[in-house]
Amino acid sequence: MQPEMLMELVKDISKLKSEGQTIELRAAWKGAPEKIYDTLSSFSNQDDGGIIIFGVNEKDNYSVCGVYDSQELLKSVAAQCKEMEPLVRAVFTICEIEGKKVVSAEIPGVDVSDRPVFYKGVGRIKGSYIRVGDADEHMNEYEVYAFDAYKKKIHNDMRVVENVQMKLWDKNKEATFIKTIKKGKENLAQNVSDAEILKFMNIFVDGNPTLAGLLTFHQFPQAYFPQLCITAVALPGTEMGDEGFEGERFLDSARITGSIQDMLDGAVEFVERNSRIKTIIDQNGHRTDKCEYPKKAVREAILNALEHRDYSVYTERMPIRIEMYRDRMEITNQGGLYGRATLDSLGRTFSKVGPDTRNAALVEMLECLGLIENRFSGIPTIQKEFALANLPSPIFSSVHGEFKVIFKNSYNCTANSLESVLEFCEIPRTRDEIVQFIGKSQNYVVSKVINPLVKDGKLGLTIPDKPHSSKQKFFSVSR
Repeated sequence: MQPEMLMELVKDISKLKSEGQTIELRAAWKGAPEKIYDTLSSFSNQDDGGIIIFGVNEKDNYSVCGVYDSQELLKSVAAQCKEMEPLVRAVFTICEIEGKKVVSAEIPGVDVSDRPVFYKGVGRIKGSYIRVGDADEHMNEYEVYAFDAYKKKIHNDMRVVENVQMKLWDKNKEATFIKTIKKGKENLAQNVSDAEILKFMNIFVDGNPTLAGLLTFHQFPQAYFPQLCITAVALPGTEMGDEGFEGERFLDSARITGSIQDMLDGAVEFVERNSRIKTIIDQNGHRTDKCEYPKKAVREAILNALEHRDYSVYTERMPIRIEMYRDRMEITNQGGLYGRATLDSLGRTFSKVGPDTRNAALVEMLECLGLIENRFSGIPTIQKEFALANLPSPIFSSVHGEFKVIFKNSYNCTANSLESVLEFCEIPRTRDEIVQFIGKSQNYVVSKVINPLVKDGKLGLTIPDKPHSSKQKFFSVSR
């Protein structure tokens, strides 16, 4: 960046008194920081990278303290960049503020195929970090593995399951699948046996079913993987542990098992059973029952969790979780966003399944059986259904290898309040996401909500030096 841009960035940071997802402050007025490996790693491991600013003292009210020796600082930081794997190539800028020198190091985000970037001195597991808000946190072993799985194109849904008892194998579903595959393909129908079709569709390998085949065609795959199921609870309050009027902690609970289709049907039925129903009588006296959550959106969210969760040995002991609170429902599955997918891109990708699909074989099977109507249409369907129901936009998050969708209902719905916006922005949100959450025009949201909160220092910018950037996000500033 240009020195003038750095000066403006420091001014904005001093005003907002916060760091953020892409900004890290180091005082460095007594000497070069000995260890910035954690920040070099975390910034490199996120798409937008980040900027380390030396010469601003966070502990002294974000005042400009200046660096002790700018040239020596550059040498020290550059040396630490070379200790990373792959090495980090920082871009430096120096400016003078109030007679004191301030230095910035722009750290570019690397391609997902080159992650995780880690400090070689302690190794891949201990030296890999991820940015969470304004903190650098150690990646856990699973998060490191997830990058390796993508890089090596490991598809755990295609791993072989041995010693499966075929008595509970659904032959009718298998026949339907084969019929669908052969439909309109005369050469295939005449020249390829059913057994060969099951093999090249990754349902069987050397006579044993794959995990995807087991989950799709076996009536009780939990006999082999007990926790590849769905656990569902309905709770009386807004937090886990809240008690109802009679001291009850759970209104309903279930462990939902069976094939993918069985679990989908069972989970949807659980949500319907525990949802409140609003009865609406129109001016002509006609009655309409309105469910707490749009059924189509619920189905899509649960199906997304089943088809896109991680099925590796790291997560096979962790079920999908459905938690129904008084004011919301949360659906959580193991396996964060896969490959180059980002939260911003959800609902905008309509390309066919390619290398960035975690469970390609499973998706193919579910599509042939008609469970998936159109690939990558799930998120847009969910968003559309909530908009039609005049409910707050669903919230999606992907943190520490878990993907979560939160559905809010109309209970104490205060989406127009500033406090609810701050709560919504605990995870950095784009301008469009905030507009959708509030449900009013962009001009209103920007002028009456976002700008006042930024001015008061309650909302921070992930890219403060480019306030109007199309990639700009807003986050709640800790108070």
